[in-house]
Amino acid sequence: MGVGFVLRHETGALNEELEPPSLQTHTSNLIHKTFSTPTEPRPQMRVLRGGKPRFTNSLLSVAFRKRFFPEATRSDWDDWRWQLRHRIRDVHTLQAMLQLSEEEQAAIGRHNGTLPLSITPYYASLLDRSNPSQPLRRSVVPVSAEQTRTEGEEEDPLGEDHTSPVPGLVHRYPDRVLFLATDFCSTYCRYCTRSRMVGDAQTQHCNVSHWERAIAYIEATPAIRDVLISGGDPLTLSDERLEWLLSRLRRISHVEMLRIGTKVPAVLPQRITPALTRMLKRYHPLWMSLHFTHPDELTPETAQACTRLADAGIPLGSQTVLLAGINDQVDTMKRLVHGLVKMRVRPYYLYQCDPIIGSAHFRTPVTKGLEIIQGLRGHTTGYAVPNYVIDAPGGGGKIPLLPEYVIGREGSDLLLRNYEGKTYRYPDYCK
Repeated sequence: MGVGFVLRHETGALNEELEPPSLQTHTSNLIHKTFSTPTEPRPQMRVLRGGKPRFTNSLLSVAFRKRFFPEATRSDWDDWRWQLRHRIRDVHTLQAMLQLSEEEQAAIGRHNGTLPLSITPYYASLLDRSNPSQPLRRSVVPVSAEQTRTEGEEEDPLGEDHTSPVPGLVHRYPDRVLFLATDFCSTYCRYCTRSRMVGDAQTQHCNVSHWERAIAYIEATPAIRDVLISGGDPLTLSDERLEWLLSRLRRISHVEMLRIGTKVPAVLPQRITPALTRMLKRYHPLWMSLHFTHPDELTPETAQACTRLADAGIPLGSQTVLLAGINDQVDTMKRLVHGLVKMRVRPYYLYQCDPIIGSAHFRTPVTKGLEIIQGLRGHTTGYAVPNYVIDAPGGGGKIPLLPEYVIGREGSDLLLRNYEGKTYRYPDYCK
């Protein structure tokens, strides 16, 4: 299947974009709390007949649309297919929106890998026009450092290809598999672990024959109880195609839970339509892992998308990659996790950046991640403290890392250090 399938229009969808009353109230309250100071822009709500809002638009996105897409209506902007069709994919379009540095221009011009430039108009509206060092801009606009390979970097650092029994399926852990449903994303993060495979214009975005083989493998392997659907981004598939996959997996008796990994709420929140959430509710237990990078992604649009998913009964967890100069400060990470918890998203993983080729400028020392966890643990609610992990190179799986809280023993007492640096004793003796 090509991108044409992903983009095709669903008739009648516009008339279904109505919010339940509980969502209207919750979203309005959340937006009021989020935009609580006079210096921050307040969102605008599009109201249909009957007084029900369809989708939130911040003043930032409204201003961006009017400046760079003057022909687009509010309805166009709120249509996720319109957002996909109008992705920024070349230096000339991006240069009209941002004051590109020489390094950015050179990197885009020299690009020859599989990870192209691609940014949704919505996400482009969040980028700082004049500052190449802005965290969100650095995460999606190429720079020359991507062309430099350093020691230890690999195209497939996690060894996924070596643990793939059939195309598009990774079986690393005994009871769960990773189902790579598509190689397509709406926006490409420059630190993507699967940069070797996503965004290649020569490949198919949805290979049904690969799906069939992967489903057959899962059916023939009773130990598999958990399927994580990822990619690429599976929420760039149409409702019909995604439901076909969910329904096929749900028929397998030993599959107990389904998960979806996506960055769509952060880069394409318009995709989270009431029609989508109604469909997803039919396939519980269904969990969702969302990819967030920086607190600047926590916009009114993203808040509404997460509210729709949470109101559909889908447990939401966030996965964040630790990135140098982007989110590697305790204060930045604290603002991110606090904002996520307010949106009913549980911070789940903080990943040490994988050593993909050209990622040295993104990677921090492991001590930086430990410092951030130490700055969160005890200083904020436990629900807001993610697990800091390294996905071990070569396919070793996720290995959790913690600061040194156990400092030794004295007799039968265990010596512990708390978040304030004070030492306590625990009588670790049982008959």
